[in-house]
Amino acid sequence: MLAGTLVTIIGLMPIGFARSLPGEYVRNLFWVVCIALLTSWIVAVTFTPYLGVKLLPDIKPIEGGYAAIYETRNYKRFRRLIVAAVKYKYAVAGTVVALFVTAVFGMGLVEQQFFPNSDRTELLIDVTLPQGSSIETTGASVKKLEDWLHKQPEAAIVTSYTGGGAPRFFLAYNPELPNPGFAKLVISTPNAHAQELLLTKLRQSLAAGLVQEARVRASRFVFGPYSPWPVAFRVSGPDLARVRAIADQVLAKMRTDPHTRQANEDWGERAPTMHFVLDQDRLHLMGLTPSEAGEQIQFLLTGVPVTQVREDIRAVDIVARTLGTSRFNPNELMNMTLTSRDGRAVPIAQVGTAVVREEDPILKRRDRLPTITVQCDIDDALQPPAVTMELAKLFKPITDQLPAGYSVEIGASVEEAAKANTALAAVIPIMIVCMLVVIIFQVRSLSALAMTVLTSPLGLVGVVPILLIFHQPFGFDAILGLIALAGILMRNTLILIGQIKTNRDDGLDSFHALVEATVQRSRPVVLTALAAVLAFIPLTFSAFWGSLAYTLIGGTAVGTLLTLIFLPALYSIWFRVKPTRGGQHIPEIHIA
Repeated sequence: MLAGTLVTIIGLMPIGFARSLPGEYVRNLFWVVCIALLTSWIVAVTFTPYLGVKLLPDIKPIEGGYAAIYETRNYKRFRRLIVAAVKYKYAVAGTVVALFVTAVFGMGLVEQQFFPNSDRTELLIDVTLPQGSSIETTGASVKKLEDWLHKQPEAAIVTSYTGGGAPRFFLAYNPELPNPGFAKLVISTPNAHAQELLLTKLRQSLAAGLVQEARVRASRFVFGPYSPWPVAFRVSGPDLARVRAIADQVLAKMRTDPHTRQANEDWGERAPTMHFVLDQDRLHLMGLTPSEAGEQIQFLLTGVPVTQVREDIRAVDIVARTLGTSRFNPNELMNMTLTSRDGRAVPIAQVGTAVVREEDPILKRRDRLPTITVQCDIDDALQPPAVTMELAKLFKPITDQLPAGYSVEIGASVEEAAKANTALAAVIPIMIVCMLVVIIFQVRSLSALAMTVLTSPLGLVGVVPILLIFHQPFGFDAILGLIALAGILMRNTLILIGQIKTNRDDGLDSFHALVEATVQRSRPVVLTALAAVLAFIPLTFSAFWGSLAYTLIGGTAVGTLLTLIFLPALYSIWFRVKPTRGGQHIPEIHIA
């Protein structure tokens, strides 16, 4: 029992010691299960026997003694099944192996996912205008959305943040950087049904032209590490123009996929900027230096700090600049005048020319290389990994022709999932070594060790069907459940092998020791598995733990039944146990 408990706990080690952002969500699961299982083992070997002595004082002896307990109708049927499994051991082992191989291939039919959508009922709306838009224009677009939302009964509270993102009130959310052309709306809805209804109505209204001047995106919260978009590809390289050209090709291909929505680039559109080029010769003739002309132009447009005043503990600049709104109009620039050193008014048009250029207002780098992220939303019925792999195949003609130094890398949730799996993989070897040490100390046999390990993946036979039947994706938490499932099944195998050894020590031959050990241990093994299955049922309603619960339910139920049939067949093959006729008296067997 102690060895089985330790093996189960060790099976959860990757959850507790994986050093990754997703580990923050599930790390406490390991410690809770560890403390609970160790405490339950102490109770099982101390307090439970004490209760048995006190609550079950004198029980009427059963006629036939200990052996009669396992001579009921159901036990006889189960014994015949185990005898048949040993008799047709190769067919049983082959069938189980075939089921396992089928389950492995069946994993390809299960939807892949990193983390599920959050069960929070807020709805997020991003309003993005073209680069260079003023905050007044952004506010007008937000006002249109607010007026529409206030008419919807599903929108309980509408909160707007113009010019930047909302404060970080949820772990899996990073506020957007300040940007006059961006706004964030957070809409609280009464429940999930109202959230879904409002999302559908909003998308329909946006498609009908509710806010035509902006790109409006409605989304929900997602558990796990923050990723602004579910699908993203990073285009990197040394030359800005070349990177932009490659990103534009990727964006054009992405928009052709029917499963994507609102594909865009995180750098945004190029924005027109006005540059005033000073004529050095004219400035010299008029008695002005470039720095003097620049200061006067700054005074006319943005203003010049002239002094400071104290406001509480902060010093605030006092800025001097021209009155009116003409400074916001690029057409008025050439009508402004400068002042020479002798006080003469000099039209700006006489000292330079205005040039309009298209520039990237946002430049982002990754590993010191300019990087543009091409990103998009996807259909709600699909999962990000499936669409990402589909797009990666679509981009292959582009990636195959990339020049040296340029790359197109997968980002968003698929990249985060790879990081999380890498963190798990780093702990799994330590987990395997610890498991093998505990098992070998318990069974003292390399053959028994091998059999214990061979039964660990049988839970996959039950995991795949239950995920397909209940339309559950295989995500990060399901991976954790599958790892933990291996420890649960190995615990059952350890219990059965330990009972076989006890039966042989008590005088039974190999065949009857094998059959009777399976019969004797079937009830506690099945009841333990059933208790675990029933305990996981409430978790199936959880948005976060749902797929883990389904994984453990299907894997524990089917894996336990397969272990009871497969282990006798495997044991008889390994140790060449052959059925013997007749029966043997079952002596007093001590069950630990």
